[in-house]
Amino acid sequence: MEEKVQIILLTNDRKNKEKAVEEGITAYTCEEYIKSLIANPELVDRLASLNDEGNEIETGRIIFAEHLPLSKLQQGIKSNLYLQGTFRANRENYLEATVWIHGDGEEKEIIIQGLRNLNRAVHEDIVAVELLPKAAWAAPSSVVLHDDENQNEDDVEQEEEKEKSLRTSSSNSMLRPTGRVVGIIKRNWRPFCGMLSKSQIKEARRHLFTPADRRIPRIRIETRQASTLEGQRIIVAIDGWPRNSRYPNGHFVKNLGAAGDKETETEVLLLEHDVPHQPFSQSVLSFLPKMPWSITDQDMKCREDLRHLCVCSVDPPGCTDIDDALHCRVLENGNLEVGVHIADVSHFIRPGNALDQESAKRGTTVYLCEKRIDMVPELLSSNLCSLRSNVDRLAFSCIWEMNHSAEILKTRFTKSVINSKASLTYAEAQMKIDSPSMNDDITTSLRGLNKLARILKKCRIDNGALTLSSPEVRFHMDSETHDPIDLQTKELKETNSMVEEFMLLANISVAQKIYDEFSEHALLRKHPAPPPSNYDILVKAAKSKGLEIKTDSAKALADSLDSAEFPSFPYLNTLLRILATRCMMQAVYFCSGMDNDFHHYGLASPIYTHFTSPIRRYADIIVHRLLAVAIGADCTYPDLTDKHKLADLCRNLNYRHKMAQYAQRASVAFHTQLFFKSKGVVNEEAYILFVRKNAIVVLIPKYGLEGTVFFEEKDKPKPTLLYNDEVPSLTVESTTFYTFDRVTVNIMLDASNVQHQKIRMALVEPKLVGTSVPSQATQLNSNNEPKKKKLKE
Repeated sequence: MEEKVQIILLTNDRKNKEKAVEEGITAYTCEEYIKSLIANPELVDRLASLNDEGNEIETGRIIFAEHLPLSKLQQGIKSNLYLQGTFRANRENYLEATVWIHGDGEEKEIIIQGLRNLNRAVHEDIVAVELLPKAAWAAPSSVVLHDDENQNEDDVEQEEEKEKSLRTSSSNSMLRPTGRVVGIIKRNWRPFCGMLSKSQIKEARRHLFTPADRRIPRIRIETRQASTLEGQRIIVAIDGWPRNSRYPNGHFVKNLGAAGDKETETEVLLLEHDVPHQPFSQSVLSFLPKMPWSITDQDMKCREDLRHLCVCSVDPPGCTDIDDALHCRVLENGNLEVGVHIADVSHFIRPGNALDQESAKRGTTVYLCEKRIDMVPELLSSNLCSLRSNVDRLAFSCIWEMNHSAEILKTRFTKSVINSKASLTYAEAQMKIDSPSMNDDITTSLRGLNKLARILKKCRIDNGALTLSSPEVRFHMDSETHDPIDLQTKELKETNSMVEEFMLLANISVAQKIYDEFSEHALLRKHPAPPPSNYDILVKAAKSKGLEIKTDSAKALADSLDSAEFPSFPYLNTLLRILATRCMMQAVYFCSGMDNDFHHYGLASPIYTHFTSPIRRYADIIVHRLLAVAIGADCTYPDLTDKHKLADLCRNLNYRHKMAQYAQRASVAFHTQLFFKSKGVVNEEAYILFVRKNAIVVLIPKYGLEGTVFFEEKDKPKPTLLYNDEVPSLTVESTTFYTFDRVTVNIMLDASNVQHQKIRMALVEPKLVGTSVPSQATQLNSNNEPKKKKLKE
């Protein structure tokens, strides 16, 4: 006998439910049904909280202005009453944000200050903004304010006190267009990682959740499992934000594991930076070549056989995804032939299949301190596409004929087969070049390359290319526990520079070729010149040390950085370059048919692209495809010649690229904390990078570590602070701090806030007068968040 299936209607529509009951159908609201499943009480936590305005959770007071309906916003935007833009919350100050206006080519930003003006917008929302009258315009505040964990959540008066501190008595030149959010055009909410701040009330079901990202407000959730979730990293989703609630409402989604645990923290870091990291699916893996793989006659049809050439690769130690290899030999006519050979990844990844789509979505390989999240499956990244030594590999080669002054006489591109004769590390290659007793083919080739690279580098720098600096850090890991046991800044060898010169040259040569062939749909990379105001901080800081930095062109900047030397203070030049790096814009991918400014500021090149790393960057795969079509080595396909599709692709690549950088920095920050956890307290010398209104930001060269020294502490007498933004300088009691001043700090890990563990530093030198415990007078924290450091290419 067939079983009778009972049908239940789930609906949150009241009228729908009434109708169903009239017709004899069993009907529940979602909430009633979930609550009836007594065997799974934890499901209740996952219900989205429906905000009835009259909900008794909220206080009766209205805190925020009503959001205008979309139709009104669209009318207002048309008539220029409102402006539309992306809301960017401020990591250092939760009562301030900027809105980037989407204009015609011209990007401008509007400052939003104060809780009510922020009006429930969340980081990355698309919002409509009304400009305030000029009299109400404000300057970006130099105050560091974090939403206080212990503050009474509905104490709006306390917020208003804090808002007053934002109003700096600044000169008119500092005032910026200021506005208020009048409505939300598109919410950009995602599931957020963070931790539960358990309510102090016994048996309470309502708790606040504190996101790991300081730009996201705290979220109120209901849960019965607060005691088991305490100390865990969890994921929460926002459901809504009523006008009478200080915080948005949301619900619990998933528990990730114990906070501080290395696996959990890595997972948080990847989720928070939106890095796709799930294992490759079967459908993706089905497009990989079947093993054992070998080069067929069909593969050889459009290829040159270059296996006889003395090709070698030079990479960091432990590198398994070898993208590039080089050769250099003397031709019969006395000129030199130089080849850059790049893994032919586009041979294995065919347009439009699942493997291609997944690689395009990931956009880039992400390198964390102990983990690599590959863009393409390992069979390709570490084996078939990796140009390892003594195996035949498919390549895409860029070959120049040069004279001994490194002038290019001929350039050609070809698909090829190579057999690398050696996979060297930078140090091994350097040793061969420097060793008088070595004269084998590989060493001779390396010496030829090195000689040409020196000339190429000099030419680039003479043209105004910038040599900037960012403190990069390497960890030495314990082979058993995988914890960092030593930390040092990376040292660069001349061979690093040698490889870099030829990669740059190949990228420029290929950029020119694909643009000549496809002027409307070449994928290129540009680095915009920064607006002059970006340099203010650098110019002022140098001036305070009696140095002049000229910024009217990249060449002027490069030259004045070169001449900014202080014999008594050799590290000053590095500090200036680090600061100059922070003034730069982000380099971006773009489609040639959608833009007319191609210039790469940092490299002083009129055109540039990425061709040399297709294993770890998807942009390079597209560039390979374009180049292959240009030389008749492969066929085209519709999306490759669609400039709008290409522009969309560039948007995703730029986003993934930026997130990968942030994830890498966050990984370094986390490993730095692990390092200091085991090390205890140490004293180190540091230099001031920025002066703020109530703090200084310092850099510790030995560890490449950065953080903020606060001069006001809770429950301690407040010192007298005098901030001068013209110099800039900060006087604390009778001690004045300037940019680049040297100080001594002691470093320790402060784990009092499990989620935002900080490296805390107390000022040791100079000693401050008038504070009870001089060595603890000042606290410095290095946030667990990526710094807004703009890296060069």
